[in-house]
This record gives sequence, C-alpha cells and structure tokens, in this order.
Amino acid sequence: MLKPGTLLHGRYRILRPIGRGGMGAVYEAEDTLLEGRRCAIKEILLGFEADPAYREQARAQFYREASVLARLDHPNLPKVSDYFSEGDRDYLVMDFVPGRDLRELIDEARESGRFLDERTVLSWAEQLCEALDYLHRQNPPIVHRDIKPSNIKLTPDGRIKLVDFGLVKLLAPDEDRTITVLQGRGTAAYTPLEQYGGDVGHTDIRSDIYALGATLYHLLTNTPPPDARQRFLKPDSLIPPRALNPRISPRVERAILNAMALHPDDRPPSIAAFRAELLGTAPPSPPAAVWAPPESPWEVLWRRHRLLALAALGIFVLALLITLMHG
Repeated sequence: MLKPGTLLHGRYRILRPIGRGGMGAVYEAEDTLLEGRRCAIKEILLGFEADPAYREQARAQFYREASVLARLDHPNLPKVSDYFSEGDRDYLVMDFVPGRDLRELIDEARESGRFLDERTVLSWAEQLCEALDYLHRQNPPIVHRDIKPSNIKLTPDGRIKLVDFGLVKLLAPDEDRTITVLQGRGTAAYTPLEQYGGDVGHTDIRSDIYALGATLYHLLTNTPPPDARQRFLKPDSLIPPRALNPRISPRVERAILNAMALHPDDRPPSIAAFRAELLGTAPPSPPAAVWAPPESPWEVLWRRHRLLALAALGIFVLALLITLMHG
C-alpha cells in the first residue's frame, strides 16, 4: 500500500486509500498541478514477474485500453484523465466522486428495518441504464463486468455514478481478453454464469444486464441474490423479490427475474430493452413456451377441419333420426 504523502508521476499526492483488492488498490489523491482538484487513482499490479515478455505485452495492452477509457465522456461515469506506469505497477487516474455508495444505503435501510423506495431505486436504475447503454454503443462495445452496489455512488447532488472500471472488457472482433485495467472476475452475487470462465468464457453486453438485475434485486430486497453457480445446482434457491419485499411491483419483479436468467439468450437482448421492461414503456416479455408432444397426423387433420367434421357429424345424426322416424 502507498503511504499518504507519496508523490506519483511527479504530480499526484496520495491522501488516503479508498479500497484494496488482490490486484492493487484505489487511492484518493490531490493533483498538485491543478490546485484543489482531487482524483481517484486505481493501482494495478502487473504480476507475472517471471515472464518479462508477458509483462511487456500486458503493459502494452494496458496503455492501449486505458486510452480507450480516457476517451469516454458520460455524466454517469467518472472521467479518466491520465494513465502511467511506475515500477511494476500501472495507474489509472479518474475523477474522485464524492458521496456514498449504494451498498452503504442498503445496509442502512436493513439496519433500520425498512426497504429503499422503489421509485427512488428506479430513478437510479434509469441513470445506470444510460451509462451502460453508452458503454455498449462504443466501437468496439465495452462491457463493465463488475456492476454491484459498492461500485455505484450517489453524489450529493443526486446523480448516480458507476465508479469502478475494474473488470471492463473490450469486445474487439479479433481479441477476446479482459483489459489489463480490469483484473478479476467480478463479485459472486452479481456475476453471471458465463463470466466464471474468465477470458475463456463468452461474456457480452447481456452479462452486464444480469449484474444490473442482481444489483436491483439487492437494492429492493436488502438481500443479495444467491450466486449463479448455486442457482444452477439448485434452481429454486432464488427467492422471488416480492416474497422478500411485497411492496415491489409485479412489473419490476418480472423485469429483474428476466434480467437474471441463467442463460444469456433468456435475458433482454440490450440495456434499452431491459430499461423499457423495467420502467413499463414496452410490453412485457412473453412467457416461456411450455413443451408439448408433437401432434399426430389425425390430430392435425382434426385441428384444421374440425368445423367441417362437426357439420358432417350433425348431418349424419339428423339423417339417422329421420330414417328412424319413418322406418
């Protein structure tokens, strides 16, 4: 860990650590070239000390992909303003976002015996959808892969910020690797099944839809959902949201459960589609089809010509009655 007062890149003075993980840490720092500006600095340990060639390749990837993040500009995302390397560490400099993260608000609500208001949560969800839609529309698309309450901040002016790019993945057509800035695989309760494969697993924008659905589940129920591996082994382990918080509307419950489908093909195809379903601006998804055995040829004939058959039967019965009456 870097000590307070450490000067990085001849410019950024460390104030305090904000968070720490297995691949590095995040610090609050002051920019000595712009008086009064505070920033967040994400530290990434390169590792792989025994393989200099791989370290060189990883660092080149970091610079290439950090430059992509630096071009992003959206009100619900922190602005990446600088990136550099010192020793065996890479650093990403972003806006420091004041406020409280949503995990803190969940814990506060649970401790006071209440739930967060659905309308408030939906207003946050709408802002998150705007940020994710922006990321997914980049060329190539950017998948965040680490959406969770502790990575979302509510600023003093009421704006939502998705603050950590820790697991971002660029969906380049010729490259399917996690970008260096994002070491790791996400947090279990919010991670879809396909993401457990790491770089081998196939993740796309629908992985973010799952994570957002799981985050909304936690926000509205005060309970984190079971992880996807547990749900795969025990399908009934996911308790419907309204069973935990009856004040959740059926529409919102349905949208969350659709987003959290284990198979990506069963989720909404885009953030826009999920947002429409969540906010009620589009018809709900049709219910899943129920399997039925194939029809026999006689059943097909009956279904297609039943009116004609019934008419013929009626004529036959009428003729039989007339015959009996005059017999």
